[in-house]
Amino acid sequence: MSNQVVGPRLLGAIALVTLFAACSPQSSTAAASADPARAVPTAAVTPTPAATAAAQRGLPDFADLVAQVGSAVVNVQVVQKASGAQGQDDSEDDSDDPFNDFFRRFGLPRPNMPQQPRNNMPVHGIGSGFIISPDGYILTNTHVVANSSRITVKLTDRREFDAKVIGQDERTDVAVIKIVAKGDLPVVRLGDSSKLRPGQWVLAIGSPFGFENSVTAGVVSATARGNVGGEGGNNGYVPFIQTDVAVNPGNSGGPLFNLNGEVVGINSQIYSRSGGYEGISFAIPIDVADNVAEQLIKSGRVSRGRIGVTIQEVTAATAENLGLDRPHGAAVASVESGGPADKAGIEPLDIIISVNGKPVETNDQLPSMIAEIRPGQQAQLEVWRDKAVKRINVTVEELKDKSSTTASLRHGGGGAGEEGEAATVNNRIGLSVRALTASEKTQIKARGNIVVVNSKGPAAEAGLRSGDVILSINRSKIDTIAAFEAAVKSAGRDATLLIQREGQQSIVTITLQ
Repeated sequence: MSNQVVGPRLLGAIALVTLFAACSPQSSTAAASADPARAVPTAAVTPTPAATAAAQRGLPDFADLVAQVGSAVVNVQVVQKASGAQGQDDSEDDSDDPFNDFFRRFGLPRPNMPQQPRNNMPVHGIGSGFIISPDGYILTNTHVVANSSRITVKLTDRREFDAKVIGQDERTDVAVIKIVAKGDLPVVRLGDSSKLRPGQWVLAIGSPFGFENSVTAGVVSATARGNVGGEGGNNGYVPFIQTDVAVNPGNSGGPLFNLNGEVVGINSQIYSRSGGYEGISFAIPIDVADNVAEQLIKSGRVSRGRIGVTIQEVTAATAENLGLDRPHGAAVASVESGGPADKAGIEPLDIIISVNGKPVETNDQLPSMIAEIRPGQQAQLEVWRDKAVKRINVTVEELKDKSSTTASLRHGGGGAGEEGEAATVNNRIGLSVRALTASEKTQIKARGNIVVVNSKGPAAEAGLRSGDVILSINRSKIDTIAAFEAAVKSAGRDATLLIQREGQQSIVTITLQ
């Protein structure tokens, strides 16, 4: 359970669009979301017989499904000791307010009051979960149970159990807790989230605002949504399922079922202006969660693969300039020196289009695909380079948590460097550049020699800005102003630049005039 308090505004709405973890308000976080570009088919689509039959039957009746699976869904109540935040005293409590008990009971912030717990008072949170084994293992969200001092699990038959945390994984926001009960417990069946398609009916059961065993239904809106933000969602390791199922604070950790009664996801976050459901919710695919849970139960930790690259989206302009038939795959922006990808021969500007035979449609899919490969095993990559497919085997290493710092690129003025060549302006590309001095290169840890002084026209429209270090243009290394001018002159309609900005490499394609 997070220390942050982001609750639904019952008497008003906040101004900005934010992402909320769909558990108790204390466990919510905000982040931005971005949608990958999708190809639009031009041919007419004929409904399948199954789709036609489903439409003729009308809306499904979920009653039998709920009766079948509902008993394995649990309410998770968490107590977390306050972190010493200063709050209002009893004189500010407005105890005559008839809604006080409601707000206290469900851990909601009162409108127009500071959203901080009283000093040394426990913080209560509510979430959901579901039983995955008869001996009491339960899946839920990490942000539901994190930093908890006590966890109580309540079943649909009103029995209550103390639970202990077996393991929790912040990267995916998946946690495993366990209860000890006499006799076998009801359990869910796990499905295959990779088979989900937009438009399929799905069902959520959870405890929104503490209202236990609430049922909501909707359809899958999209799959493989990466970097939606929030706890567990801002690192690229979860290809989220997007749905229009009503999910609210308290639903976090609850199951998302398909019509076969199988769990296909764990409800985790909502996209909202008010803190409550507004039509978009996100679930962690059960394929991801089950892999994490298995490792947590076995060893208490999660081992993930890595290959040592940074990646970004393949834009339409980049795909066209590199000869791809359409934008797909993950563009390699940088390769870690001495890392697995570097040893295998992966290069910046390579486009990774498949991993072990599975196509990579968007860059959001690649991190989770690599993470699922056990360290020490090989990943067979298909890479687009020089308008041809190359097959490269990479030995995967274990991903380890580590802090990293990046140097900021700060360049004053725009004149010539102390060692060197004067700034030059190329009207075709719209960039004014100069050579870096030796001291500047050392200070900012630049991997190239040519820095942007000013950008305008096509370069500015593409996002180039002062301080960017140009490493290559259309795969031609740029280490002098003469090399820069020659590369721009020989470029066709588009120029794909590899640049360094604030310590990170990225790819920018400029449509030239």
